[in-house]
Amino acid sequence: MSIGKTAAFHTLGCKVNTYETEAMQQLLQSHGYRIVPFEEKADVYIVNTCTVTNIADRKSRQMLRRARGRNQKAVVVAAGCYVQAAGQELLEDGTIDILIGNNQKGSLVRILEEYWHEEGESFSGPKGAARWEKEDLLREAAYESLRISKTIGHTRAFIKVQDGCNQFCSYCIIPYARGRIRSRSAEDTEAEVKRLAENGCREIVLTGIHLSSYGLDFDTESRIPEAPFGNGLKKLILRLAEIPQIDRIRLGSLEPRIITEDFVEALASCEKLCPHFHLSLQSGCDSVLKRMNRHYTTKEYLNKCGLLRERFERPAITTDVIVGFPGETEEEFAATKAFVAEAAFYEMHVFPYSRRRKTAADRMDGQVAEPVKKERSHELLDLAQEMSEKYRESLLGKRVSVLLEEPEGEGYMAGYTKEYVRVRVPGGPELAGTQVHGKITCRNGDYILE
Repeated sequence: MSIGKTAAFHTLGCKVNTYETEAMQQLLQSHGYRIVPFEEKADVYIVNTCTVTNIADRKSRQMLRRARGRNQKAVVVAAGCYVQAAGQELLEDGTIDILIGNNQKGSLVRILEEYWHEEGESFSGPKGAARWEKEDLLREAAYESLRISKTIGHTRAFIKVQDGCNQFCSYCIIPYARGRIRSRSAEDTEAEVKRLAENGCREIVLTGIHLSSYGLDFDTESRIPEAPFGNGLKKLILRLAEIPQIDRIRLGSLEPRIITEDFVEALASCEKLCPHFHLSLQSGCDSVLKRMNRHYTTKEYLNKCGLLRERFERPAITTDVIVGFPGETEEEFAATKAFVAEAAFYEMHVFPYSRRRKTAADRMDGQVAEPVKKERSHELLDLAQEMSEKYRESLLGKRVSVLLEEPEGEGYMAGYTKEYVRVRVPGGPELAGTQVHGKITCRNGDYILE
């Protein structure tokens, strides 16, 4: 049934979603589907949805309706987090034919083939009753096996190694959408990385919904009382570093509590590990962190940054901050602003708080007005820009390595330092995938390697 059929994908949300979309694309291709751009007419449209904010929900609905508008006879598939968290709403939307929850994406081919078979070759558009494949992820669930053998960027690949989250921060819907923690085996991860390396990949980025929990579900021996996170991830990093063709290993978002002396010492001993650490902060005020159900204080967080700066030269530390959390006063926001300035981040992603049903924060008093959230966001974004420029300037004149990825401008290739600073290097496309070394200088606002 699939021979000659076309499929188009659109992805919203995080890097885990990006990985899963690539895996679904390659799965369909291996079964005879031809992948086309989402803007074109296709037989099947798959929207990998996100539900982390109200805006993400709205964008997910918009893209699903856009798909239906492109081809009234197409099969429109909604997949992922929005489906898992609010599938009943989508069931009532007559534009969608198939709903696929998380942990069901690997069954996409089977689901589609069964749908084609049930509807027959005379299928001519939505019948009004969507098919819904889902699993209760708040109970025990196995890690869903998805794999890729190549990546769109060729040089860098995001590798999903973990799913789910047990933290239940008071503002977050993701534990309900992704379920409990579950980890991918080190053997399966290593096999995929080796395949990617054979196809030209030189850098891997380990990612997950709560990456710091990697391995905690394997066995109790991997846990150490003084460091509830880290042991499993540390072992995985060192194992993957043994693959010769892989030049770099980069980490996705980390829980601050994973940063212990033991964990940092292990990372510092790995030459391939990039000194680029994303430590989620969410607030620089202890009273707000407590309401958020975050399990650290600002003092503890700053100590974690200090551990990284002791063992790595100029590590790039990045973070996320939520503004306008319920009850956030002007004094609490001022404390956050002062703290992030002291922490001196390389990059900072700022999000206005978004109410999510089912979460504790949705029921809290003191919901902050949208104009106030907007004003506070602008203040932190201005500060983030200042800190980013200051960090980049600290690299001027320093010797760095750059992994080249793609042409940018006439006679130049662009790539990233281990700290994830974008740099241009004189040269042509034949240099893609190679690492070059030199000193950074700045010309007309561009960072150039000499």
